[in-house]
Amino acid sequence: MALHLIKLSVGTGSIAGLTKWQRNARAKGPDGNPRHVTRVRPVRADQVLDGGSIFWVIKGVVLCRQPVLRLDEVRGKDGILRCGIVLKPGLVPVVPTAKRAFQGWRYLSAADAPADLDADRAAEAPIPAKLQVALAEIGVL
Repeated sequence: MALHLIKLSVGTGSIAGLTKWQRNARAKGPDGNPRHVTRVRPVRADQVLDGGSIFWVIKGVVLCRQPVLRLDEVRGKDGILRCGIVLKPGLVPVVPTAKRAFQGWRYLSAADAPADLDADRAAEAPIPAKLQVALAEIGVL
């Protein structure tokens, strides 16, 4: 069974903002795929690579996910070896779910992962982030 990762998307206010950031050359690896570089390689990498995704928390709400393609070694300018989480391009909207802030990334079991939005709901105009947070906190979203 796949194991997922969950991560805060710091500095973005919407799925569109995260999409825009990932089109930036700084957010891409040598192969052109988006990647997130982190200090720690997941110990449970085999499970993450078996169909796992990274779920993005935007403004306190899990809004989307991206399948993880692979984990690359990335050596920084400082010589320190890091992990590049290489992601499939494109974001998959999920059922908005409130999530408190945390540092780094965390594991997310398949049972606890928000479901993908159905096509009709994904095509709707997005609810403002502040309202999404309020609705998720009271269990409406």
